[in-house]
Amino acid sequence: MRKIVLMMGVSLDGYIEGPERQIDWHVVDDELHQYFNDELRTMGGFLSGRVTHELMADFWPTADADPAITGPMAEFAGIWRPMPKYVYSRTLPQGETDWNTTVVRDVVPAEVAALKAAPGGDLALSGADLAASFLRHDLVDAYHICVHPVRIGRGKPLFLPLDYGPTPLRLDATRTFGNGVVLLRYGRP
Repeated sequence: MRKIVLMMGVSLDGYIEGPERQIDWHVVDDELHQYFNDELRTMGGFLSGRVTHELMADFWPTADADPAITGPMAEFAGIWRPMPKYVYSRTLPQGETDWNTTVVRDVVPAEVAALKAAPGGDLALSGADLAASFLRHDLVDAYHICVHPVRIGRGKPLFLPLDYGPTPLRLDATRTFGNGVVLLRYGRP
């Protein structure tokens, strides 16, 4: 069965973006981007909210056509385009749309269970609001969190307050990248 893997970058103080939605503090170099590519190319799909999807759809469909984009960034464009994408949104039209994208309204545990039971690789989950919905239903199986060497002080935290008790996790791996980013991989015991 496929897993739901929460994959996000956070500041040391736990934020995914600054108060004005800034993400320019993320320290992504070729080594880290290559890691993302290697992980994401094995996935069976991307699960994201509307904001994340629109950010991605504004750049990645044609990124590799830009001669200034080379290496792992150009490679990621080729990974992103054909990958099945499931976008959770109440404002986008429901159904299939551009770039192999299916828009769904809500996180419904039975529908997520059907996605997990389908053939293919694991499913990469991103976005704090969507992650909160998946966590509320206890649907996250693993965490790949990249901690960036910066404190930003305020913004949007990765983990929003929820009413659930402690959830024990198993540390599966760590990795330190040359740029100071530390990957923490956790799974269920």
